[in-house]
Amino acid sequence: MAFGTFRSLKNYNYRVWAAGAFVSNIGTWMQRIAQDWLVLTELTHNNARAVGIVMSLQFVPQLLLLPWSGWAADRFERRRFLFVTQGGLGLIALVQGLLVIFGVVQLWHVYVLAFLFGCVAALDLPARQTFVSDLVGEADISNAVGLNSTSFNAARMIGPAVAGSMIAMAGTGWVFIVNALSFAAVIGALLSLRGPQIVARKKRARDNGGLAEGFRYILSRADLMAVLVMSFLVCTFGLNFPIFISTMSVREFHAGAGQYGLSVSIMAIGSLIGALLAASRVKSTMQHLLGGASVFGFACILAAVAPSYWLFGAALILIGVSAQTFTTSANGLVQLSTAPEIRGRVLAIYLAVVLGGTPLGAPLVGWVADVAGPRWALGVGAAAGFGAALTALLYFLRLRRAQQLLLSS
Repeated sequence: MAFGTFRSLKNYNYRVWAAGAFVSNIGTWMQRIAQDWLVLTELTHNNARAVGIVMSLQFVPQLLLLPWSGWAADRFERRRFLFVTQGGLGLIALVQGLLVIFGVVQLWHVYVLAFLFGCVAALDLPARQTFVSDLVGEADISNAVGLNSTSFNAARMIGPAVAGSMIAMAGTGWVFIVNALSFAAVIGALLSLRGPQIVARKKRARDNGGLAEGFRYILSRADLMAVLVMSFLVCTFGLNFPIFISTMSVREFHAGAGQYGLSVSIMAIGSLIGALLAASRVKSTMQHLLGGASVFGFACILAAVAPSYWLFGAALILIGVSAQTFTTSANGLVQLSTAPEIRGRVLAIYLAVVLGGTPLGAPLVGWVADVAGPRWALGVGAAAGFGAALTALLYFLRLRRAQQLLLSS
């Protein structure tokens, strides 16, 4: 099983890329904790709505730049394109860190930088996600997607805990500086790749359909439509972990920065397990999405009623397993079932649904946390999981009816 789970690491290019990405992922998770803590406790008085606004500003560019992000991933040479986007993300982190260190940062600075970061990330993400298929080829896409998630969540175990300790010892500003430096690992990995081993992409003789072609492709596929609806529900209203964990930690359990970072790392244990399970599978299926969404809903209920910090942490592990099962399976299913020449545009639409819903969901969940309490905010996440599970059941029912009609005709 281990050989199958880690088979993409036999590929030199993917191995180098994964190593650089892992270092950068640690820095990214450190910055997320520092940014949430900066807004929640230093720039506001435990204002969850402000955290939600920051999340919204980071993810709304996924919608604004949708006409160009997927097209860029299909049009430009992805390796060169990633040099630009990764460098831009590092520069923004550096500016934010310097503002904090020199004591001049204000809430509107965080809002502006979050939006700029989101703009660059919106262009970076489709290219970075589809770049994996250039490194490993079609046969190992599902495994590589699973290993990417494994790296991301292994970093989630390390980054938040380190960030919590660094905030307590040196302040939030230096956490942003460390993240800025971590982007050098990705740029170094891109420089170290063996060009001849990167898989050449097929190009259409005419490729002027743009984003509309991606929408037409999705509308013709009932399975992709179901995945997008499920992903919108879970990711918009369920994956608001910065709000859930920060407000539960501060308000319900009266925890400090160290315990907040530890909470995120605890959930990462479950996410890492979910990512490894996804990497071990040959392919992702709609059944995996149904299971992940259902368990996610139940896990959010358990977290909402947890009477103590450590029982809350135990529920976070289950949330991590189920959320990662869902998101990794959805990503793998979209990539594997999409034609390579249009994959960038379809994936950009998928990512816009996954991340672009945050501007709607995060302020709403933050408002619920402020007005009714963080436990009720987790109830919103539970409802999202059950709604996604219902969508999958309706898809299976429709598929069964179509098969019955085909057999009877």
